[in-house]
Amino acid sequence: MAKGSAGRARTLTYRASGVDVAARAEAVRALIEAARYRAPASHGAPVAASLGHYAGLLRLGSETIAVTTDTVGTKVLLAEQLGRWEEVGEDLVAANVNDLASVGARAAGLVDTILYGTASVATFRALGRGIRRGLARARCSLLGGETAQVGEIVRGIDLGGTAIGFFPRGRRPVLGERIRSGDVILGLRSDGFHANGYTLVRRLLDEQHVPLARRRPGADLPLGRELLVPTRTYTPASEALAEREGVHGFAHVSGGGVRNLLRLHDRVRFVLDRFPAPPGLFEWLGRLGRISGEEMYQTFNMGVGFAVVLAPSARRDALRRLARAGFSDALEIGHVEAGRGVELPTLGISYTGYA
Repeated sequence: MAKGSAGRARTLTYRASGVDVAARAEAVRALIEAARYRAPASHGAPVAASLGHYAGLLRLGSETIAVTTDTVGTKVLLAEQLGRWEEVGEDLVAANVNDLASVGARAAGLVDTILYGTASVATFRALGRGIRRGLARARCSLLGGETAQVGEIVRGIDLGGTAIGFFPRGRRPVLGERIRSGDVILGLRSDGFHANGYTLVRRLLDEQHVPLARRRPGADLPLGRELLVPTRTYTPASEALAEREGVHGFAHVSGGGVRNLLRLHDRVRFVLDRFPAPPGLFEWLGRLGRISGEEMYQTFNMGVGFAVVLAPSARRDALRRLARAGFSDALEIGHVEAGRGVELPTLGISYTGYA
């Protein structure tokens, strides 16, 4: 649930485009409750604290592994429209390894799932090139997967994957339970919409009859190419900080926007009072559809694709290490207070829950 004056001007929402986040959350809760089962201890012990987090954790003897799964979503429809597949191949990897990074796990392997109605050799070759590029960025191996032609279910192509990570000797999972009032929040920029919110994006462009070959004002690429830019990989950022004292939480800002911070700790308030102005692509889309700030910040990453929550004493060292890892764009975007929820005070927006 969210509140804020920005919501009054809303004309187009994610829900109106066909994605009802609240209904999905309720359905997922029902699924989890109905499917809940604990295997015998001899089959491994789930780490209960990770339930509902970015990755599930399983303790096997003295070792802990992390497992997560995600899809590219309806961005594949844009790829199909443009006849470009390498970018979404890279998205398939990044969407998953970034979730491993959010618990401090080191990516080890990925299996992909490709369901399709019809596909050419050239399409699959392009997907493979993108997947390879994503794996190289994350230093992650392809372990195999499932490729199935299911034309009665899927007309085009549906892309998903499952990633497995581990915790090098001495590293503890970073789950957010140590987050406390006074912590600071660092943000790492995104490379556009990544692989989230495309049902809303595509609906808006279709309604406004915006050609993908057009360049928006100030853009270097045609709109279609700009929208296909793949998800940024944040595994090097997590690797640089996961073992540092004072680092309390990581958040992959994906579907759900800034509310993703609540997946780390739901009994504090994340105050994003230094959140940077969104890049031009986000501003342009918001104006085009007269989409409220409230809807934008709960649907898109708004220019910050990954967040680090840490003690103030760890801030300087973290920024230095992030810069060495290729994230010199990291900056302080807020802090943690007593209370609950996520707040963007300069915009008059606050969220009290993830859905």
